[in-house]
Amino acid sequence: MPPPAITDASGHAETPRESAGADSGLMSQTTAFRRAAARARRKASLDDQKRSFLRMVSHELRTPLNAVIGFSEILSCELYGPLGAPQYKEYASLVHESGLKLLRLVNQIVEIARLEGHVTDLDLGEESLDDAVEDVILQLRSEAAARGVSIVAPEAGTLPNLRVDSRGLRTILSNLLQNALTHSPQGGLVVIEAKSIGGGQVEIEIRDHGEGADPADLNRLIRPFEQGGPTLTRSSEGAGLGLPIVDLLTRAMDGSLRLKSTPGHGFTAIVTLPDATTRVSMARARP
Repeated sequence: MPPPAITDASGHAETPRESAGADSGLMSQTTAFRRAAARARRKASLDDQKRSFLRMVSHELRTPLNAVIGFSEILSCELYGPLGAPQYKEYASLVHESGLKLLRLVNQIVEIARLEGHVTDLDLGEESLDDAVEDVILQLRSEAAARGVSIVAPEAGTLPNLRVDSRGLRTILSNLLQNALTHSPQGGLVVIEAKSIGGGQVEIEIRDHGEGADPADLNRLIRPFEQGGPTLTRSSEGAGLGLPIVDLLTRAMDGSLRLKSTPGHGFTAIVTLPDATTRVSMARARP
């Protein structure tokens, strides 16, 4: 004798087979939910491990480098008295300069690892582009003077506010200006301009008047450790990490990077980032 059918409140008679199918579907959904939760836990654990590893590497490399840089600066300045032979002061200066270059490389490698591993914590908020440009120009002023290159921002004081991470914005500007300085001729000019282009976006353009690069090389330049073109060669300074960092950072902040160049006519980097003012206005306009 077959088991009796189960009747629900609507009067539908639910057979044992239908009941078993419903139970099976519920178990399948529960299993899928548990697997998704387990994957999320494993991903969070892996992200924590990546952060811990990057903090350790950053500390273990930066700490001795900072000691080398600090003590070599003391020696090159002869802070506690003359060193004796003039070669010692020259060597101390070379050690200091090399330490600074190595520290810059370590910072870039750690930044690339964070961005590619998606473990960089960005604090997006309203940020003054004027303040960021001023800070970065001040930071690079001595290097620009040593190279005989002028950095100008014709619209300084009227630049728009952006919805970005403060540190990320300064890293973008610093890398682009550093690249422009490196490839500018003696007595050259680097220009920073920005404008709203609609759609809640601001376009920042940084251009130099160097020899430029072959357009065929531009896509390759945003890959880590890549360099190219007549002036962007392996004999030039840097490891080819500045532009890849800019590309990853702009994308992480809902922006983009474009490069333009023609041999003999300079190099232009164009960064597009969200406009804070437009975002706020659109939010207020919503019902």
